[in-house]
Amino acid sequence: MTIVRYDPFRDLRTLQEEVNRLFSTNLTRGFAEEGIGRGAWNPSVDIYENKDHIVLEAELPGMKRADFDLSVENNVITLRGERHFEKKDETDNYHRVERAYGSFTRSFTLPNTVSSEGATADYRNGVLRVTLPKRAETKARRIEIKGEGEETAKTIEARAETAKAATK
Repeated sequence: MTIVRYDPFRDLRTLQEEVNRLFSTNLTRGFAEEGIGRGAWNPSVDIYENKDHIVLEAELPGMKRADFDLSVENNVITLRGERHFEKKDETDNYHRVERAYGSFTRSFTLPNTVSSEGATADYRNGVLRVTLPKRAETKARRIEIKGEGEETAKTIEARAETAKAATK
């Protein structure tokens, strides 16, 4: 059996190392991902779908069309831009500035059922609306079934398989 020398500060050093590790990795990484650490601004985005399209709507208040850019690459749609602080007059002395300014990037992975071909974008009243059509093979369609001894064919409605159902 080996003899271990007692160190009364060992537990304290271990605690300090754990706290240092916590603040040096997880906390700063979490802030960087959310943009909290640098006070970044990100526009609010709604994404919804109907039977023919997936629609992305982003709020970009006070921005001009030249202030942002939209791209689709490898099934990822990316909105990036910058909202500038514009001082009206050099003699203005602001007491409070609550609106956020700065550059932003928002990226969203599109489902495989969407085609970037034929996508449209419209910017009105501070809202960007991007409409992405669904692929024809994923839309619901009707299939006619003919049976033996039947004079009239029966029609059934076929619905496209969703990505979730395809992975099960």
